[in-house]
Amino acid sequence: PFLEDAPPRHSWEVLALLLKEGWTQDILCDFGMPVLHAGVRYNCRVLCLNGDILLIRPKLFLANDGNYRETRWFTRWGHGWVLQDLVLPANVREATTSKQTTVKIGPGMLALSDTIVAAETCEELFTPDSPHIVLALNGAEIITNGSGSHHNLRKLDKRMDLIRGATSKSGGVYMYSNQIGCDGGRLYYDGCAMVSVNGKVVAQGQQFSMADVEVVSAVVDLVETRSSRAAFMSRCEQAANATVVPRVTVAFTLCDPSASLFPSPAISVRVHDPMEEIALGPACWLWDYLRRSNQGGYFVALSGGADSATVAALVGNMCQLVVKECAAGNTVVLKDLRRILGEEKMEAPTDHKALANRLFYTCYMGTVNSSRETRERAKNLASEIGAFHIDSNIDLVVTALMSLFRMVVPHKEPKFRANGSTDIRENLALQNIQARLRMVFGYMLAQLLPWSRDARGSLLVLGTGNVDEALRGYFTKYDCSAADINPIGSISKEDLKRFMAWAGDRLGYPEMKQVLSAAPTAELEPVEENYTQTDEVDMGMSYADLGRYGTLRKERRAGPVTMFRALVSEWGPGSERGLSFKEVADKVKRFFFYYSINRHKMTTLTPSYHAEDYSPDDNRHDLRQFLYSPAWSWQFRSIDTLQAEIEADAAKRGGALPPP
Repeated sequence: PFLEDAPPRHSWEVLALLLKEGWTQDILCDFGMPVLHAGVRYNCRVLCLNGDILLIRPKLFLANDGNYRETRWFTRWGHGWVLQDLVLPANVREATTSKQTTVKIGPGMLALSDTIVAAETCEELFTPDSPHIVLALNGAEIITNGSGSHHNLRKLDKRMDLIRGATSKSGGVYMYSNQIGCDGGRLYYDGCAMVSVNGKVVAQGQQFSMADVEVVSAVVDLVETRSSRAAFMSRCEQAANATVVPRVTVAFTLCDPSASLFPSPAISVRVHDPMEEIALGPACWLWDYLRRSNQGGYFVALSGGADSATVAALVGNMCQLVVKECAAGNTVVLKDLRRILGEEKMEAPTDHKALANRLFYTCYMGTVNSSRETRERAKNLASEIGAFHIDSNIDLVVTALMSLFRMVVPHKEPKFRANGSTDIRENLALQNIQARLRMVFGYMLAQLLPWSRDARGSLLVLGTGNVDEALRGYFTKYDCSAADINPIGSISKEDLKRFMAWAGDRLGYPEMKQVLSAAPTAELEPVEENYTQTDEVDMGMSYADLGRYGTLRKERRAGPVTMFRALVSEWGPGSERGLSFKEVADKVKRFFFYYSINRHKMTTLTPSYHAEDYSPDDNRHDLRQFLYSPAWSWQFRSIDTLQAEIEADAAKRGGALPPP
């Protein structure tokens, strides 16, 4: 969107309004916005005070990996530690108190009457040579960071370490703020603003919140920072020889001399358990997506299996959080809820199950291959959550499609494996039509169920596939994986299993434990006396192994040979699993074969809440091509050669591998 001319123009218009209406009076404000300077678009911090703009600070290092492609829209400041003049738009000039025509742009600092303030932006905190280092060496005592850092499972610890580290060696105050909510796509920004002083956190906001704005405040003592810095002699040596950062002098006293103010004490940092993160992050994302899309609620094809049950629990938790926010007096959430339900004067809800019955719809779509157990589990879970649930059978539609096939191909009739087929194509085709018809019927229900109850809007259809199945390609293209959004699409199966046990106790959905105890199955094939379809048998690999393949493939960028070398150490002879070298090689080859033949499915993955760094979603996060040769001829031959070399080397050592 930043390539359009509107965002910079509208940003200036909003800034002019803030300046004109006195929002910066006696408050030093740090705003983020795109700025065009000399025909170049920069991502900037704009520092304002008393109706004037003091400094525009462009970003020095851009995020350009993982989920981010910042260089698509912005250019990093490449002029070094210098300031230039930027001519302000006419409407902004008129809005400023002093009717200023120009402002300095560049990586400078504000020299106030009693302290020095500087800024950095988001990614700059994560870079090895962060700007806060040279800023602190130049005397900056307060450094702000307006960030857009998305939630990732187990990521907050890293963020906390970096924030504390920004002031632990050089001292000073670090004020970190972070965006809250959905970015209009796969990411959820989890807030958690904080203030760190000399390496210790003294204030911390909520990590997950349905509030649009959260204020975090602290009292800090700059004398303590000055004393600490002056006593650190090696730091003084570096400061005396540091690159000079330009300053903008501002006649304003920031500190309050009141004798009744005392510094905020250090606090223990609050970090959520990963299961709490799964419960809260996607639930907040779902609410933000729902209120911004202005739809009437969510629909899930509830199969009685683990993945759809987890998605249902997350929507249920969303309803629980909405009720809590309304009870706490969050008028924005209540206003949004009234708009979604089409009731301008409704009272704040007090029963999350009653709310779920209006926002959440589920349907069990059974066939002759479905079991009574999964049907009952779906019904029971929907009841615990409070969802409006329908129990249906789609055999009539499946039979109609088979009749149509027999009309156009009268000389052949496909059969299941259980009925004598020896061609895998028949078996897969008969499974896939069931899955795809569920998608078609699901979208019909999503449009018409609210209408059938005289409720407003349509429903957003939620996908129910996890990241491991996407990585392996173990799903039918354009089946129930084809949805509007997917709250679990980048969460591993192992994490989902742990979450189900947690949710059974903590969210009040005990049926989750019953679902967890059952073997995962698609229920698309007839049950035989000696064969019942299960996911891990179908895939030819376990979910635990799939999670390891995904981490190696995406996070460590491993090809077949690199993955084999890594897993020989983890799974080979002498390890707890004690697999042979050939068994490890066969596992790696099997994974890459299925990874390759199913890679095309990644182009149609439903946009998913981003929670794991090994998400295979190629729309944004994984930019590898979607066509690979499943033979991997050179790589697999290299594995065979390496396997022989390792076996020969191990034989010389009496069968043991050298220590890692």
